[in-house]
Amino acid sequence: MKRSYYLFSNGELKRRDNSLIIKNDKTSKYIPVEDVNQIYVFGEISFNSKLTNFLFQNNITVHFFNYYGYYSGSFYPRESLLSGDVHLKQAVSHLNFQKRLLIAKEFIDSASFNISRNLKYYNRKEVNLETQIKDIELLRNKLNKVNSIEELMGIEGNIRKIYYSTWNFFINQNINFHKREKHPPKNWINSLISFINSLIYTTTLTEIYHTHLDPTISFLHSPSERRFSLSLDISEIFKPIIGDRLIFSLLNKNMITHESFIEEFNHIILKDSSKKIILKEFDERLKKTIKHKKLNRKVSYRKLIRLECYKLEKHIIEEKKYEGFKIWW
Repeated sequence: MKRSYYLFSNGELKRRDNSLIIKNDKTSKYIPVEDVNQIYVFGEISFNSKLTNFLFQNNITVHFFNYYGYYSGSFYPRESLLSGDVHLKQAVSHLNFQKRLLIAKEFIDSASFNISRNLKYYNRKEVNLETQIKDIELLRNKLNKVNSIEELMGIEGNIRKIYYSTWNFFINQNINFHKREKHPPKNWINSLISFINSLIYTTTLTEIYHTHLDPTISFLHSPSERRFSLSLDISEIFKPIIGDRLIFSLLNKNMITHESFIEEFNHIILKDSSKKIILKEFDERLKKTIKHKKLNRKVSYRKLIRLECYKLEKHIIEEKKYEGFKIWW
């Protein structure tokens, strides 16, 4: 099974025959290129054009993060699954407002359903979240009546506001978390959310790359220069399932605490040792499998993201109506 690999400051990435050599600190790994799905780079590393061509040839995406742990951009190989037909129909689906709104609603409907399922799980754990769950359901009931993307985003924002307000009740640390702040994160919980959300975003981008979809043409988020906005769209569905559940596990097991962070130049950033813990757990979560109720076989969480891309592609080419992924277990 292909997996992700990680490089930290002063690391090195090299090619040797048909393998990659990844150096971190004093350790080196020789990895057959066919085992590599994507590479995450944190800080400064060195590699050359010969390696770049090798990554191109093997369709390996490299995601770059700066010193503060913020996503900077991706080395994105030339698309190997180009389809002019899908590209045109995806653009038409964006430009046709009703088609765009239909898809955008599915993203938020699925994301909010998955949020509600997270709260119902902890509500069973002797934490009373009935009021918040009902409030979210009331907001979800309004989704079909919205007539604009802005209104849809407003409902989504209110749902997340309620959702984040509950975290203090079921996380077994004094996190003192009240609202989401991004630019820059104002406290360590916001910093943790931003870091893990960026992992979801880049993983989704890698999975989109292996389909005919254009990652720059989106439906919920507005397309703009210098970002893969379709990845933002699809990530909304998987942040509650993969990202948030990972956060809850890391915090409730005290694998990550406020001591996992340092403050530098008004930025609250993860220590490298903490990033390594998160990345290991994130990779394990992507490899975790569930029995797919429609395919009747086990699929990994990573594969669920790829399948979501396929479903969207089928909708765009008018083969099958798109229904966003909703957790059933």
